[in-house]
Amino acid sequence: MTVISIQSQVAWGHVGNSAAAFPIQLHGIDVIAVPTTLLSNRPGYATIRGRVLDVQMVADLLRGIEERGALEGAQMILSGYLGSSDIASEVADFVAHAKAKNPALRYCCDPVLGDRDRGMFVRDDIPPLVRDDLCPLADIITPNHFEFEYLSGAKAGTIEEVIAQARALIARGPSTIVVTSAELADTPGNEIETLAIERSAAWRVRTPRLPIAPSGTGDLFAALLTSARVRGSATPDALSHAASAIYAVLERTALAGTEEMRIVESAAQMLRPARRFEAIAVTAQAGGHAP
Repeated sequence: MTVISIQSQVAWGHVGNSAAAFPIQLHGIDVIAVPTTLLSNRPGYATIRGRVLDVQMVADLLRGIEERGALEGAQMILSGYLGSSDIASEVADFVAHAKAKNPALRYCCDPVLGDRDRGMFVRDDIPPLVRDDLCPLADIITPNHFEFEYLSGAKAGTIEEVIAQARALIARGPSTIVVTSAELADTPGNEIETLAIERSAAWRVRTPRLPIAPSGTGDLFAALLTSARVRGSATPDALSHAASAIYAVLERTALAGTEEMRIVESAAQMLRPARRFEAIAVTAQAGGHAP
């Protein structure tokens, strides 16, 4: 089992491939990690070194892994932070080519664009490319609530609105949409939830809200969800596993009091979380639990 993971890379800390590669490998899956940036650390520290890679370098790396047979041997492509519009276009071309060459290959697009606290944190020319070029190619997309509202073009404050808008996006390409960090009208203040929507079914899972907000949680969640799907889990089981595993990592991080997620020391918990949060089926009409 192999995942091609195309996203940022840092020398210090855990975001992008530096958050995703180890958890995927931990699940027994090989990772072909293609960087879009090489940075000393994530933004938010007093200094940052390195740069977004030149698009030709990314194109060469993608061409090189294809020459090694990566497209035939992989089960999933995962993309995250892209760094520039040129790289976004290059990744879109690569995914389209890869899926034409290997129709069984699936694509998970984590549209790393922004969040509620900061708004958009990528260049203005990147979000339209992600929305119009990458998401239609995807089988799975994993936006946070802020990104989901951008992609769907409307606010979504209830489960009914999320499901309706997700299914409008599904009509444009993806078969599964997972909305992370969702805060809905009926979400308890001490909890946070994640929603998964498909054409004829939807699920929600709630986890306790922790008093921390480290960077890279979306990257880690997408990696955990991808791992579960590649290993054959159906959507609700994959959702439960990813939500439970990331909660375990964040709980340990909160106890440690560190800025960066405690991913490595949470290895056992990422495989078999001590506390499992079950995804529950919901209906768009009632907004409640299905019987």
